[in-house]
Amino acid sequence: MIRVVLPAHLRQLAQVSGEVRFDLTGPVITQRLVLDALEERYPMLRGTIRDRASGQRRAFVRLYGCEEDLSNDSPDEPLPERVASGAEPLLIIGAMAGG
Repeated sequence: MIRVVLPAHLRQLAQVSGEVRFDLTGPVITQRLVLDALEERYPMLRGTIRDRASGQRRAFVRLYGCEEDLSNDSPDEPLPERVASGAEPLLIIGAMAGG
């Protein structure tokens, strides 16, 4: 069971409350697999977290798991075991900018 916590504006867009949970199987759980599954289940999120054409994470979206910033990790790198097992959620955060 994978747990994903979305920021408020994406929860509203996907019409969900609280965290999103779904099953993923495979030998290795990666950011790409989780985001693919999330976008498949909630197609209205396509293009909000990753660019539709390139698949790259949007600049002002950050990914956290187990109190670590996973944003700059390769999308094909395995997620921390506690996130992959569902013990900890994958947090998707809208970054702040300004001066």
